[in-house]
Amino acid sequence: MKKQSLLTLCCAVLLLTAGCKKNMENPFFTAWGTPYEIPDFQKIKTEHYMPAFQEGMERQKAEIAAIVDNPEAPTFANTVEAYEYSGQLLNEVASVFFNLSECENSPEMEAIAEEVTPLLSAHGDDIALNAKLFARIKAVYDQRESLDLNPEQMRLLEETYKGFVRNGANVPEEQQARFRELNEQIASLTLRFAQNVLKATNAYKKVLDDGTEVTLSLPSWEPFMQTCPDRALREEVWTAYTTRCKGGEFNNLGIIDTLVNLRLERANILGFPTHADYVLDNTLAKTPQNVTDCLMQIWKPALNLAKQERDIYQKMLAADESGAKLQPWDWRYYSEKYRVEKYALNDDEVRPYFSLDNVRQGAFDVATKLYGITFRENPDLPTYDTEAHAFEVLDGEEVIGILYMDFHPRESKRSGAWMTEFRGQKVDQQGNNVIPIIQVVCNFTKPTADKPSLLNFDESETLFHEFGHALHGLLSKCHYPSLAGTNVPRDFVELPSQVMENWCRHPQVMKSYAKHYQTGEAIPDDLIAKIAAAQTYGQGFINTELLAASLLDMAYHGITAKQTVDPLAFEQNYLDGIGLIPEIISRYKSPYFQHIFTTGYDAGYYSYTWTAILDHDAFAAFVESGDLFNPELAKKFRHILESGNTIDPMTMYREFRGKDPSVQPLLKDRGLI
Repeated sequence: MKKQSLLTLCCAVLLLTAGCKKNMENPFFTAWGTPYEIPDFQKIKTEHYMPAFQEGMERQKAEIAAIVDNPEAPTFANTVEAYEYSGQLLNEVASVFFNLSECENSPEMEAIAEEVTPLLSAHGDDIALNAKLFARIKAVYDQRESLDLNPEQMRLLEETYKGFVRNGANVPEEQQARFRELNEQIASLTLRFAQNVLKATNAYKKVLDDGTEVTLSLPSWEPFMQTCPDRALREEVWTAYTTRCKGGEFNNLGIIDTLVNLRLERANILGFPTHADYVLDNTLAKTPQNVTDCLMQIWKPALNLAKQERDIYQKMLAADESGAKLQPWDWRYYSEKYRVEKYALNDDEVRPYFSLDNVRQGAFDVATKLYGITFRENPDLPTYDTEAHAFEVLDGEEVIGILYMDFHPRESKRSGAWMTEFRGQKVDQQGNNVIPIIQVVCNFTKPTADKPSLLNFDESETLFHEFGHALHGLLSKCHYPSLAGTNVPRDFVELPSQVMENWCRHPQVMKSYAKHYQTGEAIPDDLIAKIAAAQTYGQGFINTELLAASLLDMAYHGITAKQTVDPLAFEQNYLDGIGLIPEIISRYKSPYFQHIFTTGYDAGYYSYTWTAILDHDAFAAFVESGDLFNPELAKKFRHILESGNTIDPMTMYREFRGKDPSVQPLLKDRGLI
């Protein structure tokens, strides 16, 4: 017996030693030891993710158990704060994995995502539906007025309680199993939807007679649609773009049908009549009716203007091809042709003044003038790809954040542009400020051997836009991570990004950064005037396609009863019903509408327009002051960026502006009045 016990003990020690060694080899299980504790991307291998995810979930389970099993009465510190700081390893692994899966994807990463997504969904439900944990949080919440909490602590308590309720804490026990199933299925379906779009986008390549290649990434597709004189070829490439995922190997139609019905069922369980009601309950808009009322203020004048544009392009087409009727694949070609004629302006004339490096520096300079911060590239910081450049962000001599900028298309990278974070700003449990690590990702045309990456003006605004999101994360000065940076209501989060576009397009600012890539000559005044004059050009189309997508989103998520949804018929019937002209399609057709079926903008795509009212109104304050970099206004707006969700967003906005926002600056700037 003694020999057997000794043998068992030795085996246990060997297994423990092996396990410790394995953990030591996984870079997620130790401090990174890098500058600013940036993830050491080169050390991370695909085989590290699943063990790290599993360990992260186990650690958080233990942390939650410690809160629940605490024999002391619930307090803000031992319950709400303890919950806020739980799951740090899991959050770190998820941030690295899901960010890299969007810009460094591979079959191995896809397989991990498919495996871990339902596990994470179940783990989240285990926490959200933990009755004992919620009882402790509720006990603190119920006595909140007597706890002498500071404003940020009170905000955290209120948001935590509300978050548990929204995530199912009050769901009756007999419905919890189904609620869990719904969350898991929804998570898996959104992942599959995104993977299908990426694969379908990468699957198409059209080699032209001159040897150039057209793909379905916007930097390739859109210039082709604007300049190709061959109508049949335009139709072919347009069709490839707009029919992605409507059938075949990467079919998303069934996913949409299932997804909108599952979201409705989940909303009903939570006590809401529609998914839109559920989502909007936690936003500034509050109700679907408020969203519709807001969008319709702009839809009617935008559609009227779009019809005028259509008539112009129809005449141009008829002059080229007698009897031909304008089609969606003709719009961009004739729009660009008319723009060149009317404003003597084309992208070939504009691009030389908007090299990527100059536009990026222009965005940096605006932030410096407004907020006093500076940017220093550091090639010694760890990066995940050679195309990702790392910058230290300084306020005086203090480094307050790290910014990664990744600008060019890769097959492993999804299309579009976005800002995200590898780590958000917070104050840790030891009282130390943890600086944010922010990522900006775009898909601009790559430089060539003799020419840098040259942007059109829309792309320049995109860079400023995503950089505005980055500033929201970089300037955060919050205590608690869930309230910091961009963790604000969805229809407020676009304010910091969209307001930056106003500086990008202002002639005074443009003159400072738009310089010819060969001569260094500043953009001439006549070209600035042309760009400024062209700002209202095409706004009928731009606003109509955007609003069509926003309203379509609300239609999908406003269904009140389970039904079979044929996305193609649903989309067509709805858009016909609101009067969308057949020469224009929704900005995203349903099968590849990633915002609402993948990236968290379900019943929220309206927020770009909702927030546009705020950003135009906010910039008007600077213009009205006579100083685009008015120090007093900049200080007030920086307070919005620093405060995250620690203060009610509209309270902060009214303090900045001194009044409620007006829609008039938006309508005026877009030429809709």
